[in-house]
Amino acid sequence: MREPIMSIDELSSYMEEVFPERAGDFHIDALSSMHATISQEVGPLDLRPGGTVSGPTIFALADCAFYFATLAMIGRVALAVTTNLNLTFMRKAPMAPLRAEARILKLGKLLSQGDVLVFSEGSEQPVAQAAVTYAIPPVR
Repeated sequence: MREPIMSIDELSSYMEEVFPERAGDFHIDALSSMHATISQEVGPLDLRPGGTVSGPTIFALADCAFYFATLAMIGRVALAVTTNLNLTFMRKAPMAPLRAEARILKLGKLLSQGDVLVFSEGSEQPVAQAAVTYAIPPVR
């Protein structure tokens, strides 16, 4: 089984370098072979009326978690991009920190495919599930 080629510290530093405007938004909690666990604090700007965490906030976390999982396995490839992300909302996400568990199911030369479960702190049931595909640029 392939192991990640980037550590949590290396991946965090790389993300701060490539996406400084998002530095600190996401925290990498764990990396292992084909898996990443990412967390995000939630504040008033992340809510929609009724106190529910907004869809765009959950979508961004799921997308970022899968990006981290992919980069951990392939290295510093900033131009790996989302080609598909289908998000299913399963239950209300209250204003609480979120955790995303990304799992790569197939990692090829040009595509990384898998899923992400998003949880709200204090709940064992996911608030959302995403099926994700990332395109990996060819090595030239």
